[in-house]
Amino acid sequence: MNDQHSSLPPATELTAAVTEGRFKRVLGIPSLVLFGLVYMVPLTVFTTYGIVTSLTGGRLVDAYIITLVVMLFTARSYARLSSAMPYSGSAYIYTQQSFGGAVGFLVGWALLLDYLFLPMINYLVIGLYLNDATGVPNWVWIVLSIAVVTVLNIVGIVQVARANFVIIAVQTIFVVLFVVLGLSTALGHGVDLMAPFVGDGSDAAGQTGPLFNGAAILALSFLGFDSVSTLSEEAKDAKRTVPRAIMIVTLGAGLIFILLAFVAQLVYPSNEFENVDTASTQVIGVIGGWLSVLFVAGYVAGALGSALTSQASVSRILFAMGRDGVLPRSIFGHLNKRFGTPVIAISIVSAVSLLAIVIDLTVLSNMISFGALFAFSFVNLAVVVHFYIREKERSGIAWLNNLVLPLIGVGLTIWLWTSLTAQTFVIGLSWLAVGFVILLIITRFFTRPTPTLDLEE
Repeated sequence: MNDQHSSLPPATELTAAVTEGRFKRVLGIPSLVLFGLVYMVPLTVFTTYGIVTSLTGGRLVDAYIITLVVMLFTARSYARLSSAMPYSGSAYIYTQQSFGGAVGFLVGWALLLDYLFLPMINYLVIGLYLNDATGVPNWVWIVLSIAVVTVLNIVGIVQVARANFVIIAVQTIFVVLFVVLGLSTALGHGVDLMAPFVGDGSDAAGQTGPLFNGAAILALSFLGFDSVSTLSEEAKDAKRTVPRAIMIVTLGAGLIFILLAFVAQLVYPSNEFENVDTASTQVIGVIGGWLSVLFVAGYVAGALGSALTSQASVSRILFAMGRDGVLPRSIFGHLNKRFGTPVIAISIVSAVSLLAIVIDLTVLSNMISFGALFAFSFVNLAVVVHFYIREKERSGIAWLNNLVLPLIGVGLTIWLWTSLTAQTFVIGLSWLAVGFVILLIITRFFTRPTPTLDLEE
């Protein structure tokens, strides 16, 4: 941390960058929770339903329970740090202030794999579903979706919050109907209520390896609870509201995932599908064909909402990095005076998202998984450094809160991280290598300190 204050840009320069426009503190706990839930997309359980159900031998519910436990440890670390450092930038700011500018930059760079490319997946899914429904080419829907999301994000976070309410309402209607009709259908056939927990009797159902592999894949479903922390400078009473919203979003989304997985496996107690990638439509078809129409509407709405919230998050991380000077301040470190949003950063993210027209979905998924779990590990470690080592909060229960629990979070996150494929590590390490080269350029081969944010400013 020796470079924390010596590396700051001149005070007048930093002040100009921040006060040229300011974020508006307008979000309470309900809006923050909606933001996180929309980002995570409650219906995302159906995206990997067939893959994980087949892999685990019908133990999708068990896999979700394992993943939820792992994510709660990391969510707790995010909540604690968001209270101590209520600033935009998420894991980038937390690790920067705990480990110094160089580590903070690399973690922020890795986190961009999550935030920068998640909108692309949503645009790609929107294009695929609406192309099937209307026959209009994928790229038309992708470009139209990007335009709508960009305008909403530029106008301001209040408009995003209002759109989130509509989007989550559509998904809620589907979830309620699916659960009620699904349970009615399943119970009418006298199903075994323990089947989703014990598996389908196949070889995979009796092994722990496939269950852990499935849990690692499901980590993708939880990416987004951390997005709430990027709105710290737009939240009312951020030290109180943001931590609570993070925990509510993580636990709430996890319970929704478990409930939907449980009902789906009661409705369709098998791991044999015509196509594992679209297994959800086969499951929903058992209940009724008309529900499939509502599913498509809800899923597309969810993807649009996730794109909306993920673009809002990444633009604020880019703003934070630009404000610090680790990215060009003249491009990224400014807020629009009229809207109070990082318009240039939002526009750049939209331009990058156009790659959804040509990029492969598998590659995107690999990049997101690597970046998020890498950042999660460092956030857990940052709790130890900030509270236990620097603040010396070690007496009584603090020893458990500031050392034991975050270290458990580190171990669990690394365990999931190492369960990813070899291709994931090739892509992820290549991305980190690019970030390291940029860091060398910024610091002139570490002959000058890495710029960091002065929290007093």
